Amino acid sequence: MFRTLTIATVAALSIGSAALAADEYNVSTGLTAAGAPLGLHGVDPVAFIATGNPVEGSAAHAAVHDGVAYRFASADNLAAFEADPASYLPENGGFCTFGVSVGKKFDGDPDYAAVIDNKLYVFLNADIFAAFNKDRAGTITKAATNWTDIHSVAVEDL
Repeated sequence: MFRTLTIATVAALSIGSAALAADEYNVSTGLTAAGAPLGLHGVDPVAFIATGNPVEGSAAHAAVHDGVAYRFASADNLAAFEADPASYLPENGGFCTFGVSVGKKFDGDPDYAAVIDNKLYVFLNADIFAAFNKDRAGTITKAATNWTDIHSVAVEDL
């Protein structure tokens, strides 16, 4: 009886946690030690915006925001994020900005990203990033418009 209850409880918590973040944030499957799925592939968003390059975060410096775990390279970066998360969250929930511009939610890979006006935009791959670079402003504008309509729509429903 205890084993059945424990398995059911873990399953319910896992489903609830994934459902909370899966529609509005691009997250890993599974949970981190922080109890939430990992956002931005574990890259530190504060360091990324400051340097324009992906900097791997550490589980030792993690914060959960809106059901998503983010990792940071230092305690200072963690503190900066906790003071003002909106300034550091990747745009479009961390989904590929080009994908969002065409009404889809594709994985946003921090290896293909741009920091524009202190905002972090991530992309699916090198080819998509190259397409974005042909019309940055247009893609960002289309993505912003589409994001208001699709941010709460499940990936599989797009």
